[in-house]
Amino acid sequence: MDAFRRRHEHDTFWCGLLLGGCGLQLTKLYTDRVCHFAHHPAPDGLPHECRRHARGVVSADHLYVKSAAADWLRSRGEQARFTFAQPAGARIGSIVDIQFKERGLRVHLDPSTAPVWDDDRESVLGMSVPVDRDTLIHRWYVHRIRLDSEGTARQVRIGTEAFARPPPSGLPCTSAG
Repeated sequence: MDAFRRRHEHDTFWCGLLLGGCGLQLTKLYTDRVCHFAHHPAPDGLPHECRRHARGVVSADHLYVKSAAADWLRSRGEQARFTFAQPAGARIGSIVDIQFKERGLRVHLDPSTAPVWDDDRESVLGMSVPVDRDTLIHRWYVHRIRLDSEGTARQVRIGTEAFARPPPSGLPCTSAG
């Protein structure tokens, strides 16, 4: 912790809006428990009420998806535009829209927003996003995405669930980053 403080003594740290946070500066660094940044108490001395509720590793999965997709497209000489859609009040990070050339993907990382199958974007479903049997029969397949922790990073993996075979339990897939 002391080495980190010395290395970053002139840096500031902020509660990430893209993680669902409040955007305020994080200045308190705990030393009496697991080292982490926190908000200072509110002016009235009560704990600061930040709107960020998800704090686990999956709360940043949308950022890992964006990074992996951008790296993969860049390696092919392409660029994309990324947005974190929030239809019908979905939490930030539920959906990642990726627009490149005339094509697009809508990545559903959780089941809060149902896929729209006749959209201009191809839907990619997280492992917890259900697809009904009729849709699977009609489409023959759906793309699936899974993120696995490897060390301090998350690996983005893409696979396919097909009508003709059972849903993937371990999702043997191609690594995308």
